[in-house]
Amino acid sequence: MTKQEVFQRTDYPRPQFQREDWINLNGSWEFAFDDKNQGETQQWFKDKTFDQQIQVPFTYETKASGIGEETFHPYIWYKRNFDIPEQTDKNVILRFQASDYLTKVWINESYVGEHRGGNAAFSFDITNQVKTGQTNQIVVKVEDSDSCYQPRGKQRWIKENFGCWYVQTTGIWQTVWIECVPKQRIEHVKMEPNIDTHSISFTYQLAGEAGDDWRIDSVISFDGQLIKKASVFPQRNQARLEVDVLAEFHEWKLMLWSPAHPHLYDVTFQLYVGDQLVDEVESYFGMRKVSIKDGQVLLNNIPIYQKLLLDQGYWPESSITPPSEAAIIEDIDKTLAMGFNGVRKHQKIEDDRFMYWCDKKGVLVWSEMAATYEYSDEAVDNFTREWLDIVQQRFNHPSIITWVPFNESWGVANIFTDKKQQAFTEAIYYLTKSIDAERPVIVNDGWEHTISDIIALHDYEEFGEEFIKRYQEKEQILGNKIPHNNGKYAFAEGYSYQGQPVILTEYGGIAFQHESGWGYGNQVSSEEAFLNRYRDITNAIKAIPYISGYCYTQTTDVQQEVNGLLYENREPKIAMEKIKEVNDIKR
Repeated sequence: MTKQEVFQRTDYPRPQFQREDWINLNGSWEFAFDDKNQGETQQWFKDKTFDQQIQVPFTYETKASGIGEETFHPYIWYKRNFDIPEQTDKNVILRFQASDYLTKVWINESYVGEHRGGNAAFSFDITNQVKTGQTNQIVVKVEDSDSCYQPRGKQRWIKENFGCWYVQTTGIWQTVWIECVPKQRIEHVKMEPNIDTHSISFTYQLAGEAGDDWRIDSVISFDGQLIKKASVFPQRNQARLEVDVLAEFHEWKLMLWSPAHPHLYDVTFQLYVGDQLVDEVESYFGMRKVSIKDGQVLLNNIPIYQKLLLDQGYWPESSITPPSEAAIIEDIDKTLAMGFNGVRKHQKIEDDRFMYWCDKKGVLVWSEMAATYEYSDEAVDNFTREWLDIVQQRFNHPSIITWVPFNESWGVANIFTDKKQQAFTEAIYYLTKSIDAERPVIVNDGWEHTISDIIALHDYEEFGEEFIKRYQEKEQILGNKIPHNNGKYAFAEGYSYQGQPVILTEYGGIAFQHESGWGYGNQVSSEEAFLNRYRDITNAIKAIPYISGYCYTQTTDVQQEVNGLLYENREPKIAMEKIKEVNDIKR
């Protein structure tokens, strides 16, 4: 790989909770395969020289990594040196935005811990292992498997791609970084907007032993203008504060977040011990509300018709890791240019920079978990632990308006009749609600719903007339009297329609005849044929009064699945303004 071809990820990885003092560990690392799993026994975390180089955070399967080896290797190792500035009063936190699947870490030959899971962010306090003012060494071992008991999303578990499953993702696939933080600090802030009381609630998690002289200031501004400054005096390591954000800076006194007007408030959190400022974090929030009433999803108390794209977030050179921030922005801008107002992030917990730009640009996001593919006690444990981490980590993003823990009965294949699998999905629903009472939770997207705030149906019918005939009698589908066109019923046995909103969350999937690969239904031969079919089926969905939105499959081609509106390289197959014309037609 030439110097010009080296991919770099240098952007700040967590823009909603930002400090100035950080070190980016992306870039060139030593790398080795360990197919015999002998590295720990032979203590590779000591003086072992690894025989390859890899560009982190791209996995070895990708061209962007500099390796491009698609064969599955279950044990891999990384190593690099890093420097820590001379610091006497700060803790050193090593952060991984995501690494798949079991990640073990050594610093200067000392074991510091492990994390299980491929989608959530995690961290280690390495203060006692690093040497400040000197060069340090980090060694990482990642173990992966082809087990269907671990959340794997669209990763294949056999040697070759099949159906809609693609090349696996092994190892570090998002940014690795170090943050130097005060010992007494703000660890996390949960932000809960309430537009009905025009207030924002902050729940602070603190590190260090809180004392009588601690004070947290929250300084809220909008477009550089001070709105409110409020203080709380914590008596323990958790505190809560509610702030009225009405202000005279604007005739409406409150700026709401929506796709049309994605207004964001900035907030600076400051921790004082006595009169000394010991920690400062920059963040932001959106004042918005998601609710359900009379079979409609409401945004800020107004019904919203959702026009979503199924977005898998794959790139030909870097797989599920965005190759750059510019690539993230390009996908979002093209989604908006085609007249969609949101995305369903399919089987992937997306890069935090993507979420940041959705917040900034007003893109609605359905956040969907990577699926397991077999049911067992182990799968329940793996899924539950990681999903709860994700909900807590992504809670503050105003763009996320729906949680989707399950899709198409993946991992719960017998949910239609199996009481244990039904109980599992209910448990995830209520656990999610225990953290986030507001956002809708879908169980399970596509068919065979148990308890669910939205009934999300998948139907790849090609012809509008047939679609209308199938759905015009609401009771037929929602009363479980007939299956929709995939042969599945809307509800699992023992569950029934309770007046929830109905959204068609997968349809379309049109592919051209000249493309090698597959799409849904018959392939089309021309742009005109594509647009006729797209217009026909999309207008048919809009013609059903009780359906309150749709999600088209999909944004881009992905490996063998060639039903994107864009090619893998992001070139449009159809003039984007023509897609927008169809999406803009009022229902």
